[in-house]
Amino acid sequence: MRIQYSKGFTLIELMIAVAVVGILAAIAYPSYQDSVRKSRRADAKSALLDAAQREERFFTENNQYTATLGTGGLNLSATTTDGYYTLAITNAAANAAGRISTYTITATPVAGTTQAKDTTCSAFSVNQIGVKCVKGGSYCSNGDTAAKTAVAACW
Repeated sequence: MRIQYSKGFTLIELMIAVAVVGILAAIAYPSYQDSVRKSRRADAKSALLDAAQREERFFTENNQYTATLGTGGLNLSATTTDGYYTLAITNAAANAAGRISTYTITATPVAGTTQAKDTTCSAFSVNQIGVKCVKGGSYCSNGDTAAKTAVAACW
């Protein structure tokens, strides 16, 4: 009499395979989300640098900066190209001569998007002298070593 071997998987083997896949997914998914957040930071950085370039062009033509993103100012949308950040011009107060001589452009993550969960960098900003900041201005490229490291990691 010959012994018949069954073909296929037992329930235990199937459960082990499912458990292994579950463990791998639990490890891989957070890393994937972090990589996606990092890649989407480029949306903020490119929008900020474009806006800063437009501010400088505006200054060249008008001998002052503008506090307006839209028509009559930089002709930019308040939302970045991919829609993950909103832009705002702050710190654009007029001097004694009535001209705007400073600006800070900030890119803040849109609430409800995955970028809003980016606690490493959160809001990006750049000003008229090229100082780059992250975390809403908490860490800037002209600050101490820890601040410079944080900015370098995000920018």
